[in-house]
Amino acid sequence: MDSLISKNEDISKPRGRGRGFLLKMINERQSSEKSVFLPPLVLPIKNMKNNVENTSNVEITSNFEITRNVENTSSVENTSSVENTSSVENTVVHNQSIINKSCFQDYDYNYEKPVRSTYIPHEPNENDKSIYDDGITSGINFEKFDDIEVKVNGKNIPEAIESFETLKNISEKLMENIKMCKFVKPTPIQKYSIPIILSGKDLMASAQTGSGKTVAYVLPIIQKLLMDPKKLVKDSNHSEPQVVIMAPTRELAVQIKLVVLKLTRHTGISSFVCYGGTLVSYQKNKILEGCHILVATPGRINEFVQHGLITFSSVRFFVLDEVDRMLDVDSKPDIDKILNHFSMPSVMHRQTIMLSATLPDETQHLAKFYLNKNYLFLAAGIISSASQDIKQTFYMVNRLNKRKMLFNILEKDPVGTIVFVKYKWTADFLATYLSEKHIPSTSIHGDRLQDQREIALNDFRVNKMNVLVATTVASRGLDIKCVNHVINYDMPQEIEEYVQRIGRTGRLGNRGIATSFFDPDEDYLLVDPIIKTLASANQEIPIWLIKLRREALCEEDNNDLNKFGGSDIRITSASVDEYEDW
Repeated sequence: MDSLISKNEDISKPRGRGRGFLLKMINERQSSEKSVFLPPLVLPIKNMKNNVENTSNVEITSNFEITRNVENTSSVENTSSVENTSSVENTVVHNQSIINKSCFQDYDYNYEKPVRSTYIPHEPNENDKSIYDDGITSGINFEKFDDIEVKVNGKNIPEAIESFETLKNISEKLMENIKMCKFVKPTPIQKYSIPIILSGKDLMASAQTGSGKTVAYVLPIIQKLLMDPKKLVKDSNHSEPQVVIMAPTRELAVQIKLVVLKLTRHTGISSFVCYGGTLVSYQKNKILEGCHILVATPGRINEFVQHGLITFSSVRFFVLDEVDRMLDVDSKPDIDKILNHFSMPSVMHRQTIMLSATLPDETQHLAKFYLNKNYLFLAAGIISSASQDIKQTFYMVNRLNKRKMLFNILEKDPVGTIVFVKYKWTADFLATYLSEKHIPSTSIHGDRLQDQREIALNDFRVNKMNVLVATTVASRGLDIKCVNHVINYDMPQEIEEYVQRIGRTGRLGNRGIATSFFDPDEDYLLVDPIIKTLASANQEIPIWLIKLRREALCEEDNNDLNKFGGSDIRITSASVDEYEDW
Protein backbone atom coordinates (compact mmCIF):
# COMPACT_ATOMS: atom_id res chain seq x y z
CA MET A 1 0.00 0.00 0.00
CA ASP A 2 2.87 2.35 0.71
CA SER A 3 3.69 2.35 -2.99
CA LEU A 4 0.42 4.16 -3.63
CA ILE A 5 1.64 7.20 -1.68
CA SER A 6 3.66 9.80 -3.48
CA LYS A 7 7.35 9.80 -2.69
CA ASN A 8 7.07 13.54 -2.22
CA GLU A 9 4.49 13.23 0.52
CA ASP A 10 5.60 13.38 4.15
CA ILE A 11 3.40 10.86 5.95
CA SER A 12 5.05 11.65 9.26
CA LYS A 13 2.81 14.72 9.56
CA PRO A 14 -0.43 14.42 11.52
CA ARG A 15 -2.54 14.37 8.39
CA GLY A 16 -0.26 11.76 6.88
CA ARG A 17 -0.81 9.64 9.97
CA GLY A 18 -4.56 9.98 9.49
CA ARG A 19 -4.23 8.76 5.97
CA GLY A 20 -1.92 5.96 7.01
CA PHE A 21 -4.49 4.97 9.61
CA LEU A 22 -7.13 4.54 6.92
CA LEU A 23 -4.78 2.53 4.72
CA LYS A 24 -3.90 0.33 7.69
CA MET A 25 -7.58 -0.10 8.43
CA ILE A 26 -8.28 -1.30 4.89
CA ASN A 27 -5.51 -3.90 5.19
CA GLU A 28 -6.94 -5.09 8.50
CA ARG A 29 -10.42 -5.19 7.02
CA GLN A 30 -9.23 -7.40 4.16
CA SER A 31 -7.62 -9.91 6.49
CA SER A 32 -10.37 -9.87 9.14
CA GLU A 33 -13.06 -12.54 9.34
CA LYS A 34 -15.34 -10.21 11.31
CA SER A 35 -18.22 -8.48 9.57
CA VAL A 36 -17.70 -4.81 10.38
CA PHE A 37 -19.62 -2.02 8.69
CA LEU A 38 -17.45 0.50 6.88
CA PRO A 39 -18.91 3.54 5.21
CA PRO A 40 -17.82 4.09 1.59
CA LEU A 41 -14.23 5.27 1.38
CA VAL A 42 -12.14 6.89 -1.25
CA LEU A 43 -8.41 7.22 -0.96
CA PRO A 44 -7.07 9.75 -3.46
CA ILE A 45 -3.71 8.87 -4.93
CA LYS A 46 -1.29 11.64 -5.81
CA ASN A 47 1.08 11.54 -8.78
CA MET A 48 -0.20 8.14 -9.82
CA LYS A 49 1.38 8.48 -13.24
CA ASN A 50 4.81 8.38 -11.62
CA ASN A 51 3.95 5.37 -9.47
CA VAL A 52 2.03 3.19 -11.90
CA GLU A 53 4.87 0.71 -12.25
CA ASN A 54 4.63 -0.07 -8.53
CA THR A 55 0.94 -1.01 -8.47
CA SER A 56 1.73 -4.65 -9.10
CA ASN A 57 2.74 -4.87 -5.44
CA VAL A 58 -0.79 -4.04 -4.27
CA GLU A 59 -3.04 -6.90 -3.26
CA ILE A 60 -6.66 -6.27 -4.22
CA THR A 61 -9.48 -8.50 -2.93
CA SER A 62 -12.86 -9.00 -4.58
CA ASN A 63 -14.29 -6.11 -2.59
CA PHE A 64 -11.70 -3.64 -3.80
CA GLU A 65 -10.63 -2.43 -7.18
CA ILE A 66 -8.44 0.23 -8.66
CA THR A 67 -10.43 2.34 -11.09
CA ARG A 68 -8.86 4.65 -13.59
CA ASN A 69 -9.85 7.60 -15.67
CA VAL A 70 -7.28 7.83 -18.46
CA GLU A 71 -7.56 10.57 -21.04
CA ASN A 72 -7.78 9.27 -24.64
CA THR A 73 -7.87 5.67 -23.38
CA SER A 74 -11.09 3.68 -23.44
CA SER A 75 -9.89 0.83 -21.25
CA VAL A 76 -6.88 -0.18 -19.24
CA GLU A 77 -6.21 -3.81 -18.48
CA ASN A 78 -2.61 -3.74 -17.34
CA THR A 79 -1.88 -1.44 -14.39
CA SER A 80 1.87 -1.96 -14.66
CA SER A 81 2.24 0.36 -17.65
CA VAL A 82 0.36 3.31 -19.06
CA GLU A 83 1.60 5.14 -22.15
CA ASN A 84 0.57 8.35 -23.91
CA THR A 85 -1.69 9.61 -21.14
CA SER A 86 -1.89 13.30 -20.35
CA SER A 87 -3.64 12.79 -17.04
CA VAL A 88 -4.22 9.86 -14.75
CA GLU A 89 -6.46 10.01 -11.70
CA ASN A 90 -6.96 6.99 -9.48
CA THR A 91 -9.04 6.10 -6.49
CA VAL A 92 -9.24 3.03 -4.31
CA VAL A 93 -12.90 2.18 -4.07
CA HIS A 94 -14.45 0.38 -1.10
CA ASN A 95 -17.59 -1.68 -1.81
CA GLN A 96 -17.96 0.04 -5.20
CA SER A 97 -19.05 3.32 -3.54
CA ILE A 98 -17.22 6.61 -3.92
CA ILE A 99 -16.99 9.47 -1.50
CA ASN A 100 -15.56 12.50 -3.24
CA LYS A 101 -12.46 14.52 -2.47
CA SER A 102 -13.55 15.33 1.07
CA CYS A 103 -11.59 12.67 2.95
CA PHE A 104 -8.26 14.27 2.22
CA GLN A 105 -9.08 17.78 1.11
CA ASP A 106 -6.08 19.17 2.96
CA TYR A 107 -3.75 17.39 0.54
CA ASP A 108 -2.75 19.26 -2.56
CA TYR A 109 -4.82 17.28 -5.04
CA ASN A 110 -6.41 18.64 -8.18
CA TYR A 111 -9.98 17.45 -8.50
CA GLU A 112 -12.47 18.04 -11.25
CA LYS A 113 -16.11 18.79 -10.54
CA PRO A 114 -18.27 15.62 -10.75
CA VAL A 115 -20.32 15.09 -13.87
CA ARG A 116 -24.03 15.79 -13.91
CA SER A 117 -25.94 13.43 -11.65
CA THR A 118 -28.22 10.74 -13.04
CA TYR A 119 -29.94 10.25 -9.69
CA ILE A 120 -33.76 10.21 -9.66
CA PRO A 121 -35.03 10.58 -6.08
CA HIS A 122 -37.92 8.61 -4.64
CA GLU A 123 -41.18 10.56 -4.75
CA PRO A 124 -43.54 9.85 -1.82
CA ASN A 125 -47.13 9.23 -2.89
CA GLU A 126 -50.06 10.99 -1.22
CA ASN A 127 -51.99 7.70 -1.24
CA ASP A 128 -49.34 6.14 0.99
CA LYS A 129 -50.50 6.70 4.57
CA SER A 130 -47.05 5.73 5.86
CA ILE A 131 -45.91 9.31 5.15
CA TYR A 132 -47.59 10.24 8.44
CA ASP A 133 -45.53 7.75 10.46
CA ASP A 134 -42.28 9.72 10.30
CA GLY A 135 -43.17 12.90 12.14
CA ILE A 136 -42.17 13.86 15.67
CA THR A 137 -45.04 13.70 18.14
CA SER A 138 -45.42 16.12 21.04
CA GLY A 139 -43.29 15.29 24.08
CA ILE A 140 -43.63 15.38 27.84
CA ASN A 141 -42.87 19.11 28.00
CA PHE A 142 -45.22 20.14 25.18
CA GLU A 143 -47.60 21.87 27.59
CA LYS A 144 -44.74 24.15 28.66
CA PHE A 145 -44.91 25.76 25.21
CA ASP A 146 -47.85 27.76 26.54
CA ASP A 147 -45.44 29.50 28.93
CA ILE A 148 -43.36 30.88 26.04
CA GLU A 149 -43.83 34.61 25.64
CA VAL A 150 -44.84 35.69 22.14
CA LYS A 151 -44.36 39.25 20.92
CA VAL A 152 -45.83 40.63 17.71
CA ASN A 153 -44.81 44.07 16.47
CA GLY A 154 -46.77 46.03 13.88
CA LYS A 155 -50.22 47.41 13.19
CA ASN A 156 -53.57 45.60 12.88
CA ILE A 157 -52.40 42.36 14.49
CA PRO A 158 -54.92 39.52 14.04
CA GLU A 159 -56.15 37.66 17.11
CA ALA A 160 -54.30 34.43 17.93
CA ILE A 161 -56.03 31.06 17.67
CA GLU A 162 -56.17 28.50 20.47
CA SER A 163 -57.04 25.42 18.38
CA PHE A 164 -57.08 24.36 14.75
CA GLU A 165 -60.83 23.85 14.93
CA THR A 166 -61.38 27.57 15.57
CA LEU A 167 -59.97 28.51 12.14
CA LYS A 168 -62.73 30.09 10.05
CA ASN A 169 -63.89 28.22 6.93
CA ILE A 170 -61.12 25.64 7.22
CA SER A 171 -61.31 22.95 4.57
CA GLU A 172 -62.59 19.56 5.71
CA LYS A 173 -59.80 17.82 3.82
CA LEU A 174 -57.20 20.06 5.42
CA MET A 175 -58.60 19.40 8.89
CA GLU A 176 -58.54 15.68 8.17
CA ASN A 177 -54.87 15.93 7.19
CA ILE A 178 -54.10 17.89 10.37
CA LYS A 179 -55.54 15.02 12.39
CA MET A 180 -53.58 12.50 10.33
CA CYS A 181 -50.41 14.40 11.30
CA LYS A 182 -51.41 14.01 14.96
CA PHE A 183 -51.28 17.75 15.61
CA VAL A 184 -53.04 18.11 18.96
CA LYS A 185 -53.02 21.90 19.22
CA PRO A 186 -51.02 24.74 17.69
CA THR A 187 -47.63 25.70 19.10
CA PRO A 188 -47.05 29.36 20.12
CA ILE A 189 -45.67 30.40 16.73
CA GLN A 190 -48.53 28.60 14.98
CA LYS A 191 -51.15 30.32 17.14
CA TYR A 192 -50.01 33.72 15.90
CA SER A 193 -48.53 33.12 12.45
CA ILE A 194 -51.50 31.21 11.02
CA PRO A 195 -53.99 34.08 11.47
CA ILE A 196 -51.35 36.63 10.38
CA ILE A 197 -50.74 34.82 7.09
CA LEU A 198 -54.47 34.23 6.58
CA SER A 199 -54.98 37.99 6.98
CA GLY A 200 -52.69 38.61 4.00
CA LYS A 201 -49.87 40.35 5.88
CA ASP A 202 -46.16 39.82 5.30
CA LEU A 203 -44.37 38.17 8.20
CA MET A 204 -40.89 37.89 9.64
CA ALA A 205 -40.86 35.33 12.45
CA SER A 206 -38.43 33.76 14.89
CA ALA A 207 -39.04 30.80 17.18
CA GLN A 208 -36.97 28.13 18.87
CA THR A 209 -35.84 25.07 16.95
CA GLY A 210 -38.40 22.29 16.96
CA SER A 211 -41.38 24.59 17.56
CA GLY A 212 -43.34 23.87 14.38
CA LYS A 213 -42.26 26.72 12.10
CA THR A 214 -42.82 24.80 8.85
CA VAL A 215 -46.45 24.03 9.64
CA ALA A 216 -46.82 27.63 10.84
CA TYR A 217 -46.61 28.89 7.25
CA VAL A 218 -47.51 25.84 5.13
CA LEU A 219 -50.92 25.32 6.74
CA PRO A 220 -52.30 28.86 6.21
CA ILE A 221 -50.90 29.02 2.66
CA ILE A 222 -52.73 25.80 1.77
CA GLN A 223 -55.92 27.13 3.36
CA LYS A 224 -55.69 30.33 1.29
CA LEU A 225 -55.10 28.35 -1.92
CA LEU A 226 -58.21 26.29 -1.15
CA MET A 227 -60.31 29.33 -0.26
CA ASP A 228 -59.33 31.24 -3.39
CA PRO A 229 -58.28 28.75 -6.08
CA LYS A 230 -56.54 30.05 -9.21
CA LYS A 231 -56.02 28.22 -12.48
CA LEU A 232 -52.63 26.56 -12.74
CA VAL A 233 -50.59 28.10 -15.57
CA LYS A 234 -48.40 25.70 -17.51
CA ASP A 235 -47.53 24.69 -21.06
CA SER A 236 -44.93 22.63 -22.89
CA ASN A 237 -42.27 25.30 -22.40
CA HIS A 238 -42.67 26.63 -18.87
CA SER A 239 -44.74 26.57 -15.68
CA GLU A 240 -45.78 29.20 -13.15
CA PRO A 241 -45.94 28.06 -9.51
CA GLN A 242 -48.27 29.96 -7.19
CA VAL A 243 -46.13 29.37 -4.10
CA VAL A 244 -42.31 29.38 -4.00
CA ILE A 245 -40.62 28.12 -0.82
CA MET A 246 -36.85 28.53 -0.68
CA ALA A 247 -34.61 26.40 1.58
CA PRO A 248 -30.82 26.58 2.07
CA THR A 249 -30.14 22.83 1.91
CA ARG A 250 -31.39 19.94 -0.15
CA GLU A 251 -32.32 17.91 2.90
CA LEU A 252 -34.47 20.70 4.32
CA ALA A 253 -36.15 21.23 0.95
CA VAL A 254 -37.09 17.54 0.79
CA GLN A 255 -38.42 17.68 4.34
CA ILE A 256 -40.55 20.78 3.66
CA LYS A 257 -41.99 19.06 0.57
CA LEU A 258 -43.00 16.10 2.76
CA VAL A 259 -44.84 18.42 5.17
CA VAL A 260 -46.61 20.02 2.19
CA LEU A 261 -47.58 16.58 0.87
CA LYS A 262 -49.01 15.55 4.24
CA LEU A 263 -51.22 18.65 4.46
CA THR A 264 -52.30 18.73 0.79
CA ARG A 265 -53.27 15.07 0.56
CA HIS A 266 -56.46 14.69 -1.52
CA THR A 267 -56.97 18.46 -1.73
CA GLY A 268 -56.08 18.80 -5.42
CA ILE A 269 -53.08 21.02 -4.65
CA SER A 270 -49.93 19.78 -6.36
CA SER A 271 -46.35 20.29 -5.19
CA PHE A 272 -42.83 19.53 -6.30
CA VAL A 273 -39.30 19.93 -4.91
CA CYS A 274 -36.32 20.78 -7.11
CA TYR A 275 -32.75 20.64 -5.85
CA GLY A 276 -29.25 19.88 -7.03
CA GLY A 277 -27.58 16.50 -7.25
CA THR A 278 -30.50 14.99 -9.17
CA LEU A 279 -31.13 14.29 -12.86
CA VAL A 280 -31.90 17.63 -14.52
CA SER A 281 -34.07 16.19 -17.30
CA TYR A 282 -36.25 14.36 -14.77
CA GLN A 283 -36.84 17.52 -12.74
CA LYS A 284 -37.41 19.53 -15.92
CA ASN A 285 -40.22 17.20 -16.98
CA LYS A 286 -41.80 17.37 -13.51
CA ILE A 287 -41.58 21.18 -13.54
CA LEU A 288 -43.34 21.35 -16.91
CA GLU A 289 -46.20 19.28 -15.49
CA GLY A 290 -46.93 22.32 -13.33
CA CYS A 291 -47.43 22.64 -9.58
CA HIS A 292 -49.13 24.97 -7.13
CA ILE A 293 -46.32 24.80 -4.56
CA LEU A 294 -42.67 24.65 -5.56
CA VAL A 295 -40.03 23.96 -2.88
CA ALA A 296 -36.51 24.63 -4.09
CA THR A 297 -32.87 25.31 -3.30
CA PRO A 298 -31.39 28.50 -4.83
CA GLY A 299 -28.97 26.92 -7.32
CA ARG A 300 -31.35 24.57 -9.08
CA ILE A 301 -34.31 26.96 -9.31
CA ASN A 302 -32.08 29.67 -10.80
CA GLU A 303 -30.86 27.19 -13.38
CA PHE A 304 -34.44 26.49 -14.47
CA VAL A 305 -35.29 30.20 -14.42
CA GLN A 306 -32.33 31.01 -16.68
CA HIS A 307 -33.59 28.45 -19.20
CA GLY A 308 -37.09 29.89 -19.09
CA LEU A 309 -38.65 26.77 -17.57
CA ILE A 310 -40.00 28.69 -14.56
CA THR A 311 -41.50 32.16 -14.42
CA PHE A 312 -43.08 33.87 -11.42
CA SER A 313 -46.03 35.76 -12.87
CA SER A 314 -48.49 33.61 -10.87
CA VAL A 315 -46.61 33.74 -7.55
CA ARG A 316 -48.91 34.61 -4.65
CA PHE A 317 -46.65 33.53 -1.77
CA PHE A 318 -42.87 33.69 -1.48
CA VAL A 319 -41.24 32.02 1.55
CA LEU A 320 -37.64 32.12 2.77
CA ASP A 321 -37.15 29.33 5.31
CA GLU A 322 -34.01 29.71 7.46
CA VAL A 323 -33.85 33.30 6.24
CA ASP A 324 -30.59 34.08 8.05
CA ARG A 325 -28.87 31.44 5.92
CA MET A 326 -30.72 32.45 2.76
CA LEU A 327 -29.54 36.05 3.04
CA ASP A 328 -25.93 35.33 3.93
CA VAL A 329 -23.10 36.32 1.62
CA ASP A 330 -23.21 33.02 -0.32
CA SER A 331 -26.96 32.71 -0.95
CA LYS A 332 -28.16 36.32 -1.17
CA PRO A 333 -27.10 36.84 -4.84
CA ASP A 334 -29.24 33.83 -5.84
CA ILE A 335 -32.22 35.14 -3.89
CA ASP A 336 -31.78 38.58 -5.47
CA LYS A 337 -31.85 37.02 -8.95
CA ILE A 338 -35.22 35.45 -8.17
CA LEU A 339 -36.82 38.46 -6.51
CA ASN A 340 -35.50 40.84 -9.18
CA HIS A 341 -36.69 38.64 -12.04
CA PHE A 342 -38.90 40.57 -14.46
CA SER A 343 -41.83 38.17 -13.87
CA MET A 344 -41.75 38.29 -10.05
CA PRO A 345 -44.69 40.30 -8.61
CA SER A 346 -43.69 43.28 -6.48
CA VAL A 347 -43.90 43.20 -2.69
CA MET A 348 -47.31 44.86 -3.00
CA HIS A 349 -48.67 42.04 -5.15
CA ARG A 350 -47.32 39.01 -3.36
CA GLN A 351 -47.21 37.82 0.26
CA THR A 352 -43.70 37.32 1.62
CA ILE A 353 -42.90 35.18 4.67
CA MET A 354 -39.51 34.77 6.35
CA LEU A 355 -38.70 32.49 9.28
CA SER A 356 -35.74 31.17 11.24
CA ALA A 357 -34.77 30.05 14.72
CA THR A 358 -31.91 32.55 14.60
CA LEU A 359 -32.42 36.12 13.41
CA PRO A 360 -29.33 38.28 13.94
CA ASP A 361 -29.81 42.04 13.64
CA GLU A 362 -28.01 42.20 10.30
CA THR A 363 -30.39 39.60 8.85
CA GLN A 364 -33.39 41.59 10.01
CA HIS A 365 -32.01 44.75 8.41
CA LEU A 366 -31.54 42.93 5.10
CA ALA A 367 -34.85 41.06 5.21
CA LYS A 368 -37.04 44.12 5.63
CA PHE A 369 -36.15 45.28 2.10
CA TYR A 370 -37.90 42.20 0.70
CA LEU A 371 -41.09 42.74 2.71
CA ASN A 372 -44.07 45.04 2.52
CA LYS A 373 -43.42 48.04 4.77
CA ASN A 374 -46.41 47.05 6.93
CA TYR A 375 -45.05 43.58 7.71
CA LEU A 376 -45.45 42.07 11.17
CA PHE A 377 -42.54 40.83 13.26
CA LEU A 378 -43.19 37.80 15.47
CA ALA A 379 -40.82 36.48 18.15
CA ALA A 380 -41.80 33.36 20.08
CA GLY A 381 -39.45 33.24 23.06
CA ILE A 382 -36.02 34.85 23.05
CA ILE A 383 -34.64 35.44 19.57
CA SER A 384 -31.81 33.04 18.67
CA SER A 385 -32.17 31.17 21.98
CA ALA A 386 -31.90 27.44 22.57
CA SER A 387 -34.75 25.28 23.82
CA GLN A 388 -34.88 24.66 27.57
CA ASP A 389 -35.74 21.03 26.80
CA ILE A 390 -32.15 20.44 25.69
CA LYS A 391 -29.62 19.66 28.41
CA GLN A 392 -26.40 21.37 27.31
CA THR A 393 -23.04 20.07 28.54
CA PHE A 394 -19.59 21.44 27.69
CA TYR A 395 -16.20 19.75 28.03
CA MET A 396 -12.89 21.56 27.62
CA VAL A 397 -11.07 19.27 25.18
CA ASN A 398 -8.08 20.01 22.98
CA ARG A 399 -7.91 18.78 19.42
CA LEU A 400 -5.77 15.73 20.14
CA ASN A 401 -8.15 14.31 22.77
CA LYS A 402 -11.45 14.79 20.96
CA ARG A 403 -11.58 11.38 19.31
CA LYS A 404 -11.01 9.50 22.57
CA MET A 405 -13.63 11.62 24.34
CA LEU A 406 -16.11 10.97 21.53
CA PHE A 407 -15.66 7.22 21.73
CA ASN A 408 -15.98 7.22 25.53
CA ILE A 409 -19.33 9.00 25.24
CA LEU A 410 -20.73 6.94 22.37
CA GLU A 411 -19.55 3.63 23.83
CA LYS A 412 -22.23 3.97 26.52
CA ASP A 413 -25.23 4.90 24.36
CA PRO A 414 -24.67 5.70 20.68
CA VAL A 415 -28.23 5.34 19.36
CA GLY A 416 -29.73 8.43 17.75
CA THR A 417 -26.63 10.63 17.88
CA ILE A 418 -25.63 13.34 15.40
CA VAL A 419 -21.96 14.37 15.56
CA PHE A 420 -21.19 17.74 13.99
CA VAL A 421 -17.73 18.46 12.59
CA LYS A 422 -16.13 21.35 10.72
CA TYR A 423 -14.54 19.53 7.79
CA LYS A 424 -15.96 17.05 5.31
CA TRP A 425 -12.97 14.72 5.53
CA THR A 426 -13.38 14.61 9.33
CA ALA A 427 -16.96 13.40 8.87
CA ASP A 428 -15.84 10.48 6.71
CA PHE A 429 -12.88 9.67 8.95
CA LEU A 430 -14.95 9.60 12.17
CA ALA A 431 -17.71 7.52 10.58
CA THR A 432 -15.10 4.95 9.56
CA TYR A 433 -13.35 5.08 12.94
CA LEU A 434 -16.58 4.57 14.90
CA SER A 435 -17.70 1.75 12.61
CA GLU A 436 -14.41 -0.03 13.22
CA LYS A 437 -15.17 0.35 16.94
CA HIS A 438 -18.49 -1.49 16.34
CA ILE A 439 -20.62 1.65 16.49
CA PRO A 440 -22.51 1.64 13.15
CA SER A 441 -22.03 5.12 11.71
CA THR A 442 -22.42 6.99 8.46
CA SER A 443 -21.60 10.47 7.21
CA ILE A 444 -23.31 13.28 5.33
CA HIS A 445 -21.78 16.40 3.80
CA GLY A 446 -21.80 18.52 0.67
CA ASP A 447 -19.28 16.41 -1.28
CA ARG A 448 -21.25 13.19 -1.07
CA LEU A 449 -23.41 12.35 -4.06
CA GLN A 450 -27.06 13.16 -3.51
CA ASP A 451 -28.20 9.53 -3.47
CA GLN A 452 -25.48 8.80 -0.88
CA ARG A 453 -26.69 11.72 1.24
CA GLU A 454 -30.28 10.52 1.15
CA ILE A 455 -29.32 6.91 1.85
CA ALA A 456 -27.17 7.98 4.80
CA LEU A 457 -29.96 10.12 6.21
CA ASN A 458 -32.53 7.36 5.79
CA ASP A 459 -30.23 4.74 7.35
CA PHE A 460 -29.92 6.98 10.38
CA ARG A 461 -33.63 7.77 10.42
CA VAL A 462 -34.61 4.08 10.55
CA ASN A 463 -31.88 3.26 13.12
CA LYS A 464 -29.83 1.17 10.73
CA MET A 465 -26.97 3.48 11.68
CA ASN A 466 -26.59 4.59 15.31
CA VAL A 467 -24.55 7.71 14.53
CA LEU A 468 -24.69 10.33 11.79
CA VAL A 469 -21.49 12.37 11.43
CA ALA A 470 -22.29 15.59 9.62
CA THR A 471 -21.13 19.03 8.58
CA THR A 472 -23.46 22.04 8.50
CA VAL A 473 -25.54 20.32 5.80
CA ALA A 474 -27.56 18.64 8.58
CA SER A 475 -27.79 21.55 10.99
CA ARG A 476 -30.78 23.33 9.49
CA GLY A 477 -34.38 22.35 9.96
CA LEU A 478 -33.98 18.56 9.84
CA ASP A 479 -36.80 16.96 11.80
CA ILE A 480 -35.68 13.42 12.63
CA LYS A 481 -37.68 11.48 15.15
CA CYS A 482 -34.83 9.39 16.54
CA VAL A 483 -32.35 12.15 17.48
CA ASN A 484 -31.62 11.88 21.21
CA HIS A 485 -28.16 13.39 21.37
CA VAL A 486 -26.21 16.04 19.47
CA ILE A 487 -22.42 16.25 19.85
CA ASN A 488 -20.41 19.23 18.65
CA TYR A 489 -17.09 17.54 17.94
CA ASP A 490 -15.98 20.83 16.39
CA MET A 491 -17.69 23.99 17.57
CA PRO A 492 -19.12 26.23 14.84
CA GLN A 493 -17.81 29.73 14.28
CA GLU A 494 -21.14 31.44 15.00
CA ILE A 495 -23.38 31.00 18.05
CA GLU A 496 -26.43 30.96 15.75
CA GLU A 497 -25.07 27.84 14.10
CA TYR A 498 -24.61 26.25 17.54
CA VAL A 499 -28.27 26.90 18.35
CA GLN A 500 -29.33 25.38 15.03
CA ARG A 501 -27.18 22.30 15.54
CA ILE A 502 -28.38 21.39 19.01
CA GLY A 503 -31.94 22.08 17.85
CA ARG A 504 -31.94 18.74 16.01
CA THR A 505 -32.93 17.25 19.37
CA GLY A 506 -35.36 18.37 22.07
CA ARG A 507 -38.14 19.13 19.56
CA LEU A 508 -41.87 19.69 20.21
CA GLY A 509 -41.51 19.30 23.95
CA ASN A 510 -39.34 16.18 23.81
CA ARG A 511 -36.15 16.14 25.87
CA GLY A 512 -32.71 16.03 24.31
CA ILE A 513 -29.01 16.15 25.14
CA ALA A 514 -26.34 18.36 23.58
CA THR A 515 -22.65 17.79 24.30
CA SER A 516 -19.95 20.13 23.02
CA PHE A 517 -16.17 19.87 22.89
CA PHE A 518 -14.67 23.30 23.58
CA ASP A 519 -11.08 23.86 22.50
CA PRO A 520 -9.80 27.14 24.05
CA ASP A 521 -7.25 27.54 21.28
CA GLU A 522 -9.92 27.38 18.57
CA ASP A 523 -13.19 28.47 20.18
CA TYR A 524 -12.20 31.41 22.40
CA LEU A 525 -14.44 33.83 20.48
CA LEU A 526 -17.50 31.84 21.52
CA VAL A 527 -16.95 32.12 25.28
CA ASP A 528 -19.27 35.06 25.87
CA PRO A 529 -22.03 33.97 23.42
CA ILE A 530 -22.05 30.47 24.94
CA ILE A 531 -22.46 31.85 28.45
CA LYS A 532 -25.37 34.01 27.30
CA THR A 533 -26.99 31.08 25.48
CA LEU A 534 -26.69 28.81 28.51
CA ALA A 535 -28.07 31.50 30.82
CA SER A 536 -31.08 32.22 28.57
CA ALA A 537 -31.97 28.50 28.54
CA ASN A 538 -31.54 28.16 32.36
CA GLN A 539 -28.58 25.82 31.93
CA GLU A 540 -25.64 25.36 34.28
CA ILE A 541 -22.58 27.37 33.24
CA PRO A 542 -19.23 25.56 33.75
CA ILE A 543 -16.89 27.31 36.17
CA TRP A 544 -13.97 26.92 33.79
CA LEU A 545 -15.94 28.77 31.10
CA ILE A 546 -16.53 31.71 33.46
CA LYS A 547 -12.79 31.76 34.28
CA LEU A 548 -11.94 31.85 30.58
CA ARG A 549 -14.24 34.82 30.16
CA ARG A 550 -12.60 36.68 33.05
CA GLU A 551 -9.13 35.94 31.67
CA ALA A 552 -10.20 37.22 28.25
CA LEU A 553 -11.55 40.44 29.74
CA CYS A 554 -8.37 41.00 31.77
CA GLU A 555 -6.24 40.43 28.69
CA GLU A 556 -8.32 42.92 26.71
CA ASP A 557 -8.02 45.50 29.50
CA ASN A 558 -4.27 44.99 29.63
CA ASN A 559 -4.08 45.56 25.88
CA ASP A 560 -6.09 48.78 26.27
CA LEU A 561 -8.99 47.40 24.25
CA ASN A 562 -12.64 48.18 24.67
CA LYS A 563 -14.75 45.51 26.31
CA PHE A 564 -15.34 42.79 23.72
CA GLY A 565 -13.62 45.05 21.20
CA GLY A 566 -11.69 43.51 18.36
CA SER A 567 -13.88 40.42 18.18
CA ASP A 568 -14.83 41.12 14.58
CA ILE A 569 -11.18 41.31 13.56
CA ARG A 570 -10.35 38.12 15.39
CA ILE A 571 -13.28 36.34 13.78
CA THR A 572 -11.94 37.14 10.34
CA SER A 573 -8.57 35.72 11.31
CA ALA A 574 -10.03 32.55 12.81
CA SER A 575 -10.37 29.38 10.79
CA VAL A 576 -13.37 29.56 8.50
CA ASP A 577 -15.96 26.78 8.31
CA GLU A 578 -15.68 24.85 5.09
CA TYR A 579 -18.18 26.03 2.50
CA GLU A 580 -20.81 23.49 1.58
CA ASP A 581 -21.81 23.28 -2.07
CA TRP A 582 -25.52 22.72 -1.74
